[in-house]
Amino acid sequence: MIQQRFSYSEFARPLFSDAVAMGWADPTAPMPRLIGDEVLAVEQVSPARAREFGAGRSAAREAMGLLGQPPRPVLQGEDRAPIWPKGLTGSITHTARDCIAVVSDSPEITALGLDMEVASPLESALWPEICTMPEMHWLASLGPSQRGHFAKLLFSAKEAVYKAQYQVSRQMLEFHDLCLSMDLTNHRFEAHLKTEVAGLRTGAVLAGRFVILGAAFITSVELQDDDPALDADSNS
Repeated sequence: MIQQRFSYSEFARPLFSDAVAMGWADPTAPMPRLIGDEVLAVEQVSPARAREFGAGRSAAREAMGLLGQPPRPVLQGEDRAPIWPKGLTGSITHTARDCIAVVSDSPEITALGLDMEVASPLESALWPEICTMPEMHWLASLGPSQRGHFAKLLFSAKEAVYKAQYQVSRQMLEFHDLCLSMDLTNHRFEAHLKTEVAGLRTGAVLAGRFVILGAAFITSVELQDDDPALDADSNS
């Protein structure tokens, strides 16, 4: 997994600002030590799910250490979203072979969203469920061999947006509540909100970034307190 660590630190780290630290862990490794009430989250889950949870917390604590923070527990809410310790903001993602966490202690960062997906084509039967009509038209403009892969990239980007906005709104979204425009040249995307979301402006546009590694798509959203997507009135 040394190559994975190198790849993520070299290529995925620039997805976020310098105020954000990134950690990595192996979800197939033996279960790492949990802290405090973290153990409650793995009492009635499969061994694979427990290792996945543990790897997420291990990656999060590695990121905390890079910030100069002591290791602290990251509990799990009833919605299974991480409960970050006071003063920290973060996001966790995983595949079967890798887990990445990003954490920030900057008061200027409101929310972080991180997603990683295996770089394999998304089954075409799922495209209409994930993609809006403009996104379907964009996929149709690509070569036939590219469409499934970039449908998976759209899926990943929407997951990253969802995680970031959820930290602000605690509101569930459907895939069609977001319409993405992708900039493949600059590895950026914009997510246009098509529904009212608490804490975000009507019609807000959330900016994100992505990288395409050999085995994975990694997508990110970072919301800072001066982001125009945030509704200043509701957050004042």
